[in-house]
Amino acid sequence: MTQTQTAQPSAPLTQPVQPAIADARPLSLAQAIKTHWPLYLIEGFLLACFMISASAATILFMGAHSPVAHAVTSPWLRRIGIGIAMGGTAVLLIYCPWGKRSGAHMNPAFTLSFLWLKRIAPADALGYAVGQFAGGALGVLAAVAMFGNAKMSQPTVDYVVTIPGPWGVGVAWLGEFAIGFILIAAVLLLNRSPKLAPRTGLACGVLIALFVVFEAPLSGFSMNPARTFGSAVVADVWQAWWIYFSAPILGMLTGVEVHKQI
Repeated sequence: MTQTQTAQPSAPLTQPVQPAIADARPLSLAQAIKTHWPLYLIEGFLLACFMISASAATILFMGAHSPVAHAVTSPWLRRIGIGIAMGGTAVLLIYCPWGKRSGAHMNPAFTLSFLWLKRIAPADALGYAVGQFAGGALGVLAAVAMFGNAKMSQPTVDYVVTIPGPWGVGVAWLGEFAIGFILIAAVLLLNRSPKLAPRTGLACGVLIALFVVFEAPLSGFSMNPARTFGSAVVADVWQAWWIYFSAPILGMLTGVEVHKQI
C-alpha cells in the first residue's frame, strides 16, 4: 500500500506493494462504506466491463452465426482470439484511471489474498467483494441487453458460463488452482521491484491470454468466483460451481504463502 489502510484500501497493481503500516487502524464497516463506496462501485464496474468483453469475444469467435467463427474453424485459433481480447481488456481496465484508483482487483480471490497479506482492511475487502459479485452479474445482464438473449443463450456461448472440461472435475479444480497460484505469484514478484511494478498489468494481461488458450479446455477458465457467479446466476447453471469458488482462492493463498517463505 502507498498509504495507511484508513486512507486507501489497496495499492494499484502497477505500484510496488509495501508493508502495511503497523499502527494503521482499519475503518469500521460503516466508516469504510461512507468513505470508500466509490471504490466498491469501481470494482463492480470494472468486472462488468470484463464480462461484456468476454461475452462479445465469445460470440465473435464461437457464435453459430458469426462470420469470424465460420472463417476460423481451429479451436486453438479461436481461443487465441478470445484470449487476446480478454487479456487486452484486462490491461485496459488495470491502467485506466478508475482501475488505478481502486487497484483493479476485479476478483474476490485476489482481494482475499491482499487481505491475507494485511494490505487491505477487512471492511474494504468485504466492500470490494460485494462490488465484484454484483458487477459480474450485471455485466452478463448488460451483455444480454447489448447482444440479445438469442446470441448469449446459444450453446457455444451459454452466457460464458464456466463448467469442467471433458477430463472431469478433478482436472478442472487443479487447473483453476494452478492459474490462481501463477497469477498472484507473478503479481507479488513483479511488485517487489520498482522498475518492474509498472509492467504488472501487462503481465496480468499476457497471463490471462495464455490461460484462455491453454487452461480453458480444462475448466472453462474462471480464476474468479465473481466471474463464475455472474454467468451462473444469469444462466441458472451451477454445475460444479464449488470448483470456481474454492480452487482460485486456495491457489492464490498458497501463492501468497510460498512468496512469503521465499
